[in-house]
Amino acid sequence: MPNNSASNIATADALTLLLHNQHALAAAIEEVAVWLAASGAVVVADNAVMAMETLDTNAKAITDAIIRIRQS
Repeated sequence: MPNNSASNIATADALTLLLHNQHALAAAIEEVAVWLAASGAVVVADNAVMAMETLDTNAKAITDAIIRIRQS
């Protein structure tokens, strides 16, 4: 049976990498949203901003989970 501590570390590390990916995706979506808005595709840009808001909300929950796992 794996060591609980080692499993927690591996889980937290994996979640941290996913969180970094999520931040990178949000940054890319933000760049595209700015370009879309400047190009006149305001509705599509607004949809991209809504997607970024979802990423931000979920990033907070993932961060909280990482902290709880690392503290256990």
